[in-house]
Amino acid sequence: MFHRFLFCLCLWRLVGVFGIRGEVKYVKVKEGDSVTLNTDLTEMMDIDEIQWWFMNENTLIVEIDKRADRFTVYDDVLDGRFKDRLKLDNQTGSLTITNTRTEHVGIYVLRKTGAKRSLKAFRVSVNVHLPVPVISRDCPSSSSSGSHPNPICNQTQHLDITHLCHTCSDSVHCCGPTEAVIRLVVTALVGVAAVAAVVVLVYDIRSRRAEQGQTQIHTSGSIEI
Repeated sequence: MFHRFLFCLCLWRLVGVFGIRGEVKYVKVKEGDSVTLNTDLTEMMDIDEIQWWFMNENTLIVEIDKRADRFTVYDDVLDGRFKDRLKLDNQTGSLTITNTRTEHVGIYVLRKTGAKRSLKAFRVSVNVHLPVPVISRDCPSSSSSGSHPNPICNQTQHLDITHLCHTCSDSVHCCGPTEAVIRLVVTALVGVAAVAAVVVLVYDIRSRRAEQGQTQIHTSGSIEI
């Protein structure tokens, strides 16, 4: 009981009441990918004991007892949030979370006792994939006079948000999700404006041709009279 009290006290000092205190490793992962939290051990000793805690819910998710050769994964806790997602390295004790979701965001704490005591914390963040917008552009159908259909009609354009930003390896500037969305909206608005301008121009040309035709018919009628 006393050891558990000391552990909770250490966690309180590490995590804090209003934020993170002490050394915390920040880890980012894309949604659906795997993330590994390393113990930095090459091999566990026979007297080592390791625990992994999900501190957002103050819940024990993994327990390793090398003396008893016991590896326990509590993936049914928290309504199965970690079900079939926790993988252990039986040699180092490192923890891998597969198929990550936003519900796995939070602070993970490693507690190690045995040959050497250690306490480490990881703050895991999950980057959510943004959907690729699909913009459909329609224009009025062409007239029955046999004119060629407008080539910009009935087009569907897929805009990939990844093409709007340079990657870090290709450019010094890397835009974040917010900037990418803004660029995407501006690109879409420019495209729609261009389509509208072309449609107005085509309509104006057809209207002028129709007016010229009516003028010629009116003039011809006057001559016959």
